Amino acid sequence: MTHQNSTPQVWFRLPPGFHDIARGDAASLDAFAEALGSPAAQRELSQLTADLEELAGHDVVHTAFGFHPEEPVGVATSLFALTIRRIEQPNPRLAVARTALAIARSLLWTSSVRKFVDLPSALPCCLVAGIISVPEIEHQQFQARLATVHPDGLHLLVLDLTSACTQHADAYSDILEAVAHTLQFTDPDPNVPKADGTSRILEVLL
Repeated sequence: MTHQNSTPQVWFRLPPGFHDIARGDAASLDAFAEALGSPAAQRELSQLTADLEELAGHDVVHTAFGFHPEEPVGVATSLFALTIRRIEQPNPRLAVARTALAIARSLLWTSSVRKFVDLPSALPCCLVAGIISVPEIEHQQFQARLATVHPDGLHLLVLDLTSACTQHADAYSDILEAVAHTLQFTDPDPNVPKADGTSRILEVLL
């Protein structure tokens, strides 16, 4: 669920292995990274926590880190983010189309796939996913970005999932699309059980 008062509330479910994180939780994340015992994971988490402060200035209202064990040892890490901003375009479908087109035209992409997503809400929705090359970062990154709108017609929602584990590109795309299918705009039944615990990437999709 989103928590900022200036934006409409949105509810969604993240699969096992994802943990909500706010800007004030950096110290806890540092301790968690140390407990993982993976130098690579510690480096990635350190960079991600350093960027949390900047995200709030870009209308990001919710972030979560994904931790999924890999065989034989290791951890696949990812960052989920939800951005909500006012729509300047009065036509919601056109706003989503223009946003998706702007995302797809980014010079960061080295390869990408684009598609429309049919949501249970019937709201317009587009997904762009693929490999990006970020300046000053040696290795390529995977990113999936999904654009849709709030039913009020006044707010654009952009869901992001980013990871250095490009080998899981297809799985991460499926995860983000699955999260989009859980979007709700009224308080869901509090008795509905929530997913918890951890899982491997492929287990998330089962």
